[in-house]
Amino acid sequence: MHRITEKVVLSENIVKTVFEAPDIAKKRKAGQFVILMIDDKGERIPLTIVDSDPVKGTLTIIYQVVGKTTDQLARLEVGDVIRHVLGPLGHPTEIDGIETAVCVGGGVGIGVVYPIAKALKEKGARVISIIGARTKNMLILEEESRSASDELYVTTDDGSYGQHGFVSDVLKDIIASGQKIDRVFAIGPVPMMRVVANVTRPHKIKTLVSLNPIMVDGTGMCGACRVSVGGKTKFTCVDGPEFDGHEVDFGLLMSRLQMYTGQEQQARELCRCGKND
Repeated sequence: MHRITEKVVLSENIVKTVFEAPDIAKKRKAGQFVILMIDDKGERIPLTIVDSDPVKGTLTIIYQVVGKTTDQLARLEVGDVIRHVLGPLGHPTEIDGIETAVCVGGGVGIGVVYPIAKALKEKGARVISIIGARTKNMLILEEESRSASDELYVTTDDGSYGQHGFVSDVLKDIIASGQKIDRVFAIGPVPMMRVVANVTRPHKIKTLVSLNPIMVDGTGMCGACRVSVGGKTKFTCVDGPEFDGHEVDFGLLMSRLQMYTGQEQQARELCRCGKND
């Protein structure tokens, strides 16, 4: 079992949880994730590791409350336990040989791109971060992103903070300035990642996106997390989670992610009403 040591509500429906997982904390690298079960009857959900403390033996995750399990997780407090945590899973982010990288994060995806920016910075790369949210109240990890970046740009869809517009608008300006960019990392809502990939494609800037389709066992056995990349079927849990954004079939990915939206909402409501274990 994994005891929760810290819980912080970062913004509307976005929560940071720190919990004990000493073995994973020692091995985890940027880009990897865990699969957790709150209790023995719960479903398995994948969550990217935002940070770790090998000395304290803890992991940090940030998640948005969207379904039954994330709702249950958000109701756990310091001292409560998460029953099962499997990881670290997935291939770590490849950061060697990169001189200048642009890390683009949207919404809760900021929590996923932040550890990549941090790892790149520690490796000696020049890091330009662009983070965005719908409103100022939904923006997370601004100061952490600033500390991991040489340059930080902030956008909000409604103009309530930072630059009015989208992260892709800032990326277009950076590319237009003529700066040499070795790699772009884009993590956030699927439409955002698709737009970023479309922005970088004409300039042939390698762009990696982190995909989070339906995932069940995390070992590649069930096939639930299959995605189409370059016309070939890949499994996010064992082949990813990062893929070349110029080769991902985003249309297929979006249709698969929306497949169980109704059931997820129903399960959450039943759980809140005490009608579903």
